[in-house]
Amino acid sequence: MRAVVLLSGGLDSYTAAAIAKRQRFTLFALTIHYGQRHAREIDAARAVARALGIERHLEMDLDLRAIGGSSLTSDLDVPRGRDLDAETIPSTYVPARNTIFLSLAVGWAEVLGAHDIVIGVNALDYSGYPDCRPEFIAAFERVANLGTRDGVEGARFRIHTPLISLGKADIIRRGAELGLDYGLTHSCYDPQANGRPCGACDSCRLRAKGFREAGMPDPLLLR
Repeated sequence: MRAVVLLSGGLDSYTAAAIAKRQRFTLFALTIHYGQRHAREIDAARAVARALGIERHLEMDLDLRAIGGSSLTSDLDVPRGRDLDAETIPSTYVPARNTIFLSLAVGWAEVLGAHDIVIGVNALDYSGYPDCRPEFIAAFERVANLGTRDGVEGARFRIHTPLISLGKADIIRRGAELGLDYGLTHSCYDPQANGRPCGACDSCRLRAKGFREAGMPDPLLLR
């Protein structure tokens, strides 16, 4: 079985890909360089792909800075020390990012003859992004089956979200069970010039919270 996995270089996509590999999928990884200020994650995605033995790793350039609207693709300040329980959607939300990325993944999957897409979204420990919710994934899966040749000819695309109901600590524990090296990953939205995480953005704080609750040290900080 072939599957296209959206691989960002973060610990969520790494874990989701590893779970799919354990399920005996042959993995084709898609990494998007979309003009994100934390482009360090592209290097992390390459390291993760090598560690997983990905069949093929496709990197695509799609510069979303032309659209803007996010502190990840513009000169807006990345929020630091934000209330993680706040109901407002933070400026790190990239407009329609998962819709765009999943569309590309489905397009490549159709070319590959694959009908399974893996994405590492989760709806618990996240920053409130609307495109990480189960209802969005279900709606997109329907779109994929309505708007593709394979779909209308009887194939069925499936969007796999193995982490959707897990908190960050549970994700980390699952990765530990799979023997994953999270020192290969990158999570920070606004890393220092040397690539070290800032420690204060939402992503850094959620990662730190996850490792703390999992009772494990973050190997990235030990290097």
